[in-house]
Amino acid sequence: MYFVEALDRVEAMRCVLCLFENVATGAADGYARMADRPASTLLHLGPGLANGLSNLHNARRAFSPVVNIVGEHASYHKPFDAPLTSDIAGVAAPFSDWVGTVGSVNTIGADTAEAIRQSRAAPGRIATLIAPAETSWLNGGVVSGATQIDGPREVSEAALECAAALIRTGEPTLLLLTGKALRADALEKAGRIARAFPNVSVMAQNSNGRIERGTGRFPVDRIPYPVAQALARLKDFRSAVLVGAKEPVAFFAYPDRPSRLLPEDATILRLASIEDDGPDALARLANLLGALAPAIVEDGSPAPPRDGPLNAETLALALAAGLPENAIVVDESVSVGRGFYAAMRSAPAHDWLHVTGGSIGNGLPMAVGAAVACPGRRVVCLEGDGSAMYTNQALWTMAREKLNVTTVILDNRSYAILHGEFAAIVGGRAGVRASQMLDIGRPDLDWIALASSMGVPATKVSDVNSFLAAFAVANNTPGPHLIDAVIAG
Repeated sequence: MYFVEALDRVEAMRCVLCLFENVATGAADGYARMADRPASTLLHLGPGLANGLSNLHNARRAFSPVVNIVGEHASYHKPFDAPLTSDIAGVAAPFSDWVGTVGSVNTIGADTAEAIRQSRAAPGRIATLIAPAETSWLNGGVVSGATQIDGPREVSEAALECAAALIRTGEPTLLLLTGKALRADALEKAGRIARAFPNVSVMAQNSNGRIERGTGRFPVDRIPYPVAQALARLKDFRSAVLVGAKEPVAFFAYPDRPSRLLPEDATILRLASIEDDGPDALARLANLLGALAPAIVEDGSPAPPRDGPLNAETLALALAAGLPENAIVVDESVSVGRGFYAAMRSAPAHDWLHVTGGSIGNGLPMAVGAAVACPGRRVVCLEGDGSAMYTNQALWTMAREKLNVTTVILDNRSYAILHGEFAAIVGGRAGVRASQMLDIGRPDLDWIALASSMGVPATKVSDVNSFLAAFAVANNTPGPHLIDAVIAG
């Protein structure tokens, strides 16, 4: 409460109220990805932190800088084991890169500065600072000075020479990227290498914090999510050069399927870890290889969609055709939207944000944070109906803050991703009782009523032309809007 009271005296800080901690942590993730600087959450003791851990997991996998301020009982009150007492540090540790506790009121300024410093260390980290209550009300606090930020490390010349030697062999080579290597300038350098050496294919991990793509930018495919597709896509590579990325592996273990997706005998070279300066490494590698001709960028235009019922294919074309210039696409479309990324490669220039840790419920909150970070840009949130129910409170925050977010609910009345995993792992179709654990009908969710109750205008559509009209209105009207896109069975 002393932190909240201080907001009236520190006007430079913007405070955004979220109705659930997992919305707050997801919003911090979205903000950090687009602003390239830390967002902060204010969480209430151990249970409040626990409510936000799912999206802190996603944020950590996205390398988003986030500072969590977690209130704790006054140190003299903890021995009485009041109801909210818990091991906050123990709860925070698996989902944080750094955990600290304020030692006293005299050190709270320095401790907070250290948390910020830790969060800003390359490539971006989750820092959790635990603040005992009395450090907020006792006298003696000291404002901290500036701290030194640890930037990305420079890749060695020896590592560059090894990568260049692999590429010069002429063998099929995968250049696999993530992190800031997926920004437009860095991708252009990767594109130069691919143009100069036809044996090189540039790809991104399946899930990435942020990709700058669309018309005028070098297009980069992602490793497919389904194991069979990924194995087929990667089977011919004899080597792989990793820039920020890890060796590609299957999302889950499946019976009779490998965990590793590259051929067993492929040579794997880590040119740059995620802590290293990936963009600089790509630029230097291109120069070392003599790859100076500009990359071949995406210069097409989206295929015009035809009217008809909405399904995965027709909706992808409609999204590509109607996407605003310089939009931010937040993708939690899960199964219905698996083909959206490829279909929208020739859409106007945009940023694409994935749910990086696989923990459902990040889309709507991440859209909140991205819209706060970039108020002049339109955020388009592609959201599965099952996933949206995890954190639908984010709609209320969108309305309250008047955020420019267009939410497209992919309404197939099912946890379709779970049907797919059931078939892949167990085999066959789910029976009657098993299906009850995978479908979300009976009753059907009423997205128009739900959004309207939280102050977000909403429209329901089931065909391409109606969607295009609603999409245009939503994207050209200030504030949030929700489109309930009913997907044909």
